[in-house]
Amino acid sequence: MTNTDARFYNEQLRVLAERGVHGETLAPPGTHRARESVTRRTPTDYLRFLPTVLRNSIGDYDLIHANYGLTAPMALAQLRLPVVLSLWGSDLLGEYGWLSKRCARHCDAVIVMSDAMAAELDAPCHVIPHGINLSRFSPQPKDEARDAVGWSRDAKHVLFPYPPTREVKDFPRAERVVTAAAKQVDGLVELQSVYGVPHDEMSTYYNAADVLLLPSKSEGSPNSVKEAMACNVPVVTTDVGDVAERIADVSPSHVCQSDDELVAGLVDVLSSPRRSNGRENVRDISLERMGERIHAVYESVV
Repeated sequence: MTNTDARFYNEQLRVLAERGVHGETLAPPGTHRARESVTRRTPTDYLRFLPTVLRNSIGDYDLIHANYGLTAPMALAQLRLPVVLSLWGSDLLGEYGWLSKRCARHCDAVIVMSDAMAAELDAPCHVIPHGINLSRFSPQPKDEARDAVGWSRDAKHVLFPYPPTREVKDFPRAERVVTAAAKQVDGLVELQSVYGVPHDEMSTYYNAADVLLLPSKSEGSPNSVKEAMACNVPVVTTDVGDVAERIADVSPSHVCQSDDELVAGLVDVLSSPRRSNGRENVRDISLERMGERIHAVYESVV
């Protein structure tokens, strides 16, 4: 039960299948896209999902894994199967966090992405961040990557890997701090908003960049930070989700509280562009490790 367009979810399915876990994905009616434009399902869409869940719960399944908090009420409405709930971030920290918290108390197991999310949840839970594909996301020569994506070799490139319309990612803030930082460094600085790109190609964009900028208002465990780390790309980010923990030993990288700190972090990296040591700090969050831990949760409830 989830949004079938979520890239990290499809990766999760793949690694679980490799461990012998098979099932069917049910998606609520309506659409949810966060690429060229942002559309969100309404609470009514989720309520319309209930008959589908009830009908399928009598099938030959061992459990229901509700991915995203708004699917939890429908999963809990059936009484036959144990329910595992994964919370992704905005479903706990955003508008409907109260509902996710209430449902979590009644689930057989709950998975969250970070210790910060666990602290917000008044129920026992497992902290299992989304894993990343370390084979796909790996360092490559910067100039070769820039040639491949059509970026100037001579400019300094700040990567914002989301549509400008994603309000929670705060593109206006990204523009503001990049403009301010550009006044303090030599040469041309370009802010690159990259979205709608096949996930297989995103590693090239990371490697083409001098720095990843994440000025988000809230996050769970942002994959963009972990993917940049795997490519040894420096990160400048607001203090959201688990990023402070993730990049605590990564240099150069900066966790910031204010616009001034974001600007200073960008100036540090862009004044002397260099790669980070991020890759050595992401080996514990590979896809394979994530699959192993989720599989163990499944075994604990059946």
